[in-house]
Amino acid sequence: MSRKSAFQHHRLLRPAALWTVFAVIHAGFLAALASRILGGDVLSDVGFYRQWAFSGIQDGYWVGIDGGWVYPIAALAPMVLAAVFGYGAYQFTWFLLFTALNAAAVAVLARRAGTQGIAAAYWWLAVTALLGPVAVGRVDGLTAPLVIMGLLFLATRPVLASALLSLATWIKVWPAAVILAVLVAWKRRLTLLATGAAVSAVIAAAVALSGGLSHLLSFIGEQGARGMQMEAPFTTPGLWQAILGSSDAYIFEDKVINTREVRGALGEPVAALMSPLLALAAVAVVGLLIWALRRGADPRALLISGSLALVSAFIVFNKVGSPQFMLWLGAVTAVGLAWEGRDWKVPGILMAAIAALTTLVYPMFYSALYNDLNVAVALLLTARNILLLVLFGWALARVIRLTRAGSGTLSASAVRPEQAP
Repeated sequence: MSRKSAFQHHRLLRPAALWTVFAVIHAGFLAALASRILGGDVLSDVGFYRQWAFSGIQDGYWVGIDGGWVYPIAALAPMVLAAVFGYGAYQFTWFLLFTALNAAAVAVLARRAGTQGIAAAYWWLAVTALLGPVAVGRVDGLTAPLVIMGLLFLATRPVLASALLSLATWIKVWPAAVILAVLVAWKRRLTLLATGAAVSAVIAAAVALSGGLSHLLSFIGEQGARGMQMEAPFTTPGLWQAILGSSDAYIFEDKVINTREVRGALGEPVAALMSPLLALAAVAVVGLLIWALRRGADPRALLISGSLALVSAFIVFNKVGSPQFMLWLGAVTAVGLAWEGRDWKVPGILMAAIAALTTLVYPMFYSALYNDLNVAVALLLTARNILLLVLFGWALARVIRLTRAGSGTLSASAVRPEQAP
């Protein structure tokens, strides 16, 4: 490395440089949202969040308490909190929540993982910028920083880490995939179980006192009737059938839940299979992780690789293919880069490409895809879904490599001193 490049590298590692980049990216988000904020409008799903929040505040009907809801009940907390400055300021307040949690995640990355953590923080900011519309416009943009912090606190503040992961799961289900990996690989799994039980008990008690205990787990069945969303990986063949006109496959707009699905041909049978396939994939990956741990795989490396494998499985074998799901992968990859550095170069590159392709499809050219069945956009989506499969494969291969390395260590340790070469 030349003196000049070394100097520049050193400057980028300074906190001031990192926070300057953070400020520039989030100022860009704010500028992009400015017209909506000034007009009292909202972006994307934030409109639903505002509707649900004010339905409770003004009309007394609370989703998840007075009726079934698509999200776990703790998701209502940030949605109501974003209403603190009123209806018209909802988008600005939501942006502040997103920015505050993202700042906390970046700070923990930079402080707890050394130089690799700072590099990972830059990477996370870049991916967040690439996924800008869904990062700042979906509740997943709040849960991803919670998962980053939860994983990074495992070693030093286990109760806090467990609470963060549990709370994130009660906001959006996906962190359950990370929790499964932690339960397998973390030696303090009882702390996670006890803390998770305590968090769940507090949430259940609050819901019970509000009279909504019967709806506490309603989110589990709310997705059951959905068809194959257009962007889901397993929908790709059906999408091309609709484009090529080789069957009766077609794009259906479900206005109730604001999604586009592929119907006809094999759409409905495949949709019926996805939930069992997802469950089987999760069980298979957990079984692989247990086997790897027993074969001597490094627990921390296994934990984060297992998290990536399980989160990838949650996406690959899902009938829903929402763009914000990429934030799940981004959060886990950021921690992987912080812990493992160059060993996670491949998923770092893959995720950057996946994020860019995702935004090109949604929101940039999404209407051309579902209105006109545009071939170029379909190719972008197909490439994105192929990369998701490659990322899933990399995570599984990484677990197997860790297992082999652990087996080698066990074999070496089993050799008696007099037998050693």
